[in-house]
Amino acid sequence: MDFDTDIEDWRYRREEIMVNSALSRWTMSYFAAALLFFVGAQALMVVGYGFPSVVVEAPETLVVVHMVTIGWLSLLMCGALFQFVPVLIASPLRGERLVLPALVCLLAGLGCLLGGFLELAGTFEMGLPLLAFAAALLPVGFALVAGVLGRTLWGARLPLPARFVAVGLPSVLVTAILGALFALVLSGYLPVLADMDLRTHALPIHIAVGLGGWLSFTAIGVSYRLLPMFMLSPDKARRSSYTAWWTGAVALLLIALATPFASLLGTPDMATSVRMLAVLLGGASLVYYGVDLIFFYRHRKRRAVELNSRAAQGAFFALALSAALLLALLASGTLERHVGALLYLVAFGWLSGLGLSQLYKIVPFLTWLECYGPVMGKKPTPRVQDLVAEPRDRIWFVLYFLSVTTGAAALLAEQPGLFRIAAGGSLLATLAIVTELVLARRLKNVPQAQRSPEGASPPRLFLPRPH
Repeated sequence: MDFDTDIEDWRYRREEIMVNSALSRWTMSYFAAALLFFVGAQALMVVGYGFPSVVVEAPETLVVVHMVTIGWLSLLMCGALFQFVPVLIASPLRGERLVLPALVCLLAGLGCLLGGFLELAGTFEMGLPLLAFAAALLPVGFALVAGVLGRTLWGARLPLPARFVAVGLPSVLVTAILGALFALVLSGYLPVLADMDLRTHALPIHIAVGLGGWLSFTAIGVSYRLLPMFMLSPDKARRSSYTAWWTGAVALLLIALATPFASLLGTPDMATSVRMLAVLLGGASLVYYGVDLIFFYRHRKRRAVELNSRAAQGAFFALALSAALLLALLASGTLERHVGALLYLVAFGWLSGLGLSQLYKIVPFLTWLECYGPVMGKKPTPRVQDLVAEPRDRIWFVLYFLSVTTGAAALLAEQPGLFRIAAGGSLLATLAIVTELVLARRLKNVPQAQRSPEGASPPRLFLPRPH
């Protein structure tokens, strides 16, 4: 068998695995909502709403932060997991009827949360306990997500990528519960905690477990499956992969337990030492993850690296840069001063960069399966790559990562005007990429002769077909 035929056979087997796994009905709806929040958050940044025009803890900043972390990144992650967790363990999604209620709870809860922050900022006054509503709805929504995914994982023999997800699920619950406590304290419904210094003791856990555990650790796990699948790389778990999981999981556990145990034992200095150990373990986890990434790219059987995998390199660079920046800020004692720049680089460079790059492949891939999967092997069909125009779109990913890098530098240099210009660049790039995803869903890049073979059904934009 020649090399090209081997590639086609491997591609066919990969696509057959996906076809035999049912498409998640509401994944595209999660993606659509996520992208709307991402565009909205960047638009607010462009007009100077939130940090750095106001302080990090200002209500205006909290609006933008939670539009990104819940509205964009968490909805994106939930939609991806509903589709790919069954693929990770070769088992159908259990409790799929709860996927839509989870989305409704998350959207309603986020709406209440943002409204509550706007009330705190003095934007309007509704006279309703919006933050208290958010404190109820968001944990319920995330609990439904964790319940569906946890039930799907339960009892299965978990491959390595699924083990990362298994760590991410309790992380999102911890993050949601802590967030609910913050909301209840701010709304005055939990006076017993009003005198506690939650900003010092609980906020670092909320941020670290949310960004590090739920979003980053889960994203790493999914990437262990998607990158080999899309680049046709060997996907057998290696020793470095297991080391990355163990060190990362222990680091998250230490972060979550350091403050509570130090408080119980009456040794506050211990918490600082444990956090430093967690940082070192987290850094080791990233090093081993980087070793695996290099292995995937060097041993790929797809000779031409597609745009989604090439763009993901920008996200991996941002992750490495974020880790280096964290160490530099800790060493210089300026972490508190520049924490906004660090979190921006993590959220927009690493997590959002990876999200956009993989959406560029996932959306056409799922569209292809939905439209052409039923006739695969029976009728001539276009390739997945034919649903997008990579040469045209490459510039938008370059613009996005250059803008984010410039934005992070502007925050470090405390130049809010330059930051707004950089945010405008990332917003423009995001809008262009979203437009390309819409064109892919509408099959606009597919030659007319191949667009609608007999038996193929064009997909709806973001809603599932009725049963």
